[in-house]
Amino acid sequence: MATAAAARHVVAVPYPGRGHVNPMLVVCRLLAAADAALSVTVVVTEEWHALLAAAGVPGTLPDRVRLATIPNVIPSERVRGADFAGFVEAVHIKMVAPVERLLDRLSLERKPDAIVADTFLAWGVGVGSARGIPVCSLWTQPATFFLALWHLDRWPPVDGHQGEEGLSCRSLDQYLPFPALAPVKCSDMKTLRSMVLPMKRLAQVFSNLRKAQCVLFTSFYELETGAIDGTSQVVPCPIYAVGPSIPYMPLEGDSGEFHHEEDYFGWLDAQPRSSVLYVSFGTHVSMPSSQLEEVALGLHESTVRFFWVARDRASTATLEQISAGGKGLVVPWCDQLKVLCHPSVGGFLSHCGWNSTLEAVFAGVPMLAFPVAWDQLVIGHLVADEWKIGVDLRERRREDGVVGRAAICDTVTKLMDLTDDDSLEMRRRAAELREASRRAVQEGGSSRCSLNSFVRDVIEGRLNVAETSR
Repeated sequence: MATAAAARHVVAVPYPGRGHVNPMLVVCRLLAAADAALSVTVVVTEEWHALLAAAGVPGTLPDRVRLATIPNVIPSERVRGADFAGFVEAVHIKMVAPVERLLDRLSLERKPDAIVADTFLAWGVGVGSARGIPVCSLWTQPATFFLALWHLDRWPPVDGHQGEEGLSCRSLDQYLPFPALAPVKCSDMKTLRSMVLPMKRLAQVFSNLRKAQCVLFTSFYELETGAIDGTSQVVPCPIYAVGPSIPYMPLEGDSGEFHHEEDYFGWLDAQPRSSVLYVSFGTHVSMPSSQLEEVALGLHESTVRFFWVARDRASTATLEQISAGGKGLVVPWCDQLKVLCHPSVGGFLSHCGWNSTLEAVFAGVPMLAFPVAWDQLVIGHLVADEWKIGVDLRERRREDGVVGRAAICDTVTKLMDLTDDDSLEMRRRAAELREASRRAVQEGGSSRCSLNSFVRDVIEGRLNVAETSR
């Protein structure tokens, strides 16, 4: 047990989005659990504080993890998907001043010993450097994507006359000496470059990142060995892979029974083992309604049991029609990790958000990847081509860019067929990664050791700003 004199205070600043706030909270819980000398203050907007309070999160946080708020100076979480570029700009321009004022207030009591800032907060490193506080950058997406973006200035030009088929056959590892970049296709780079303003801000992010004192990854070493090794060769500061940064801690004391107050667990309990396809496309579905309809009808034609989290009313109405026969259940929300770990769930149709993917890996559930944008495109290739735990449905697109109901029906049927050789092989690989992910977070595992190393560096003051700034 650390003494009071050795106490250390970390300020955590997540990017204001669910895919960033959730893993930051997981990391903060882990930090508090790792050493009694550490306390953490998590900075969120007033809106995010209200969202977390509504979900009961503050009451579940350890005593040494507290929330602090800044005003709502950015667009609401409810509408940010309607103008992604505008939201990115607001975060870049309007958040920094209130965060600085909060930091200065906290420093009146005691200057923080470190800041853990989301990598996508381009101003995070500068805010810490100006106050002599070490900044640890938290990357909440795949290490593979990080390594690709680190070399953004060396991406090859993409000739628009080459055609999508030619581009999809080429990948970034053909241009840079990192085999781990094979999942980053030239066609994906072309899509990313079309997002001009976010990519401009991303260039600033990675320029500033070179002055950070360390980088934390929410991945784990066994999942992305090549990318993590490659990153350690090029990043001029220590890196720590501490994942999977998902809410697995509450599961550690679970007896394996899934009898909870939510009605949907009763439905899951009544289904045969590995017979249910879990479907969720994340908090902000940017998939066209015509594509969602094809997915729904393809599922209906497959006759496979499904459990679909649908957050918008229009899609919910359609899904309730096709699930009328009792083969499907539609809910507005669920405890995703517990659902994925339920024995009746045998597959996951996902947009391939990184947190969802890590949860699927932890649960050992094979995936049908349906990536929409950003890092999801790379994750789809990781799932299908590198880890071989699923199928990338984007590869089944028609000329109009839509994946038709027939292709969806065929792919779903094949994945959920427990006698199919390809399905069995994907399940075997998924089971291997499940065991690897669980070993990583146990005592002596790669992520536990990495986390302990990071905590020691904070406690002992090794993350010196002057020594490691570049």
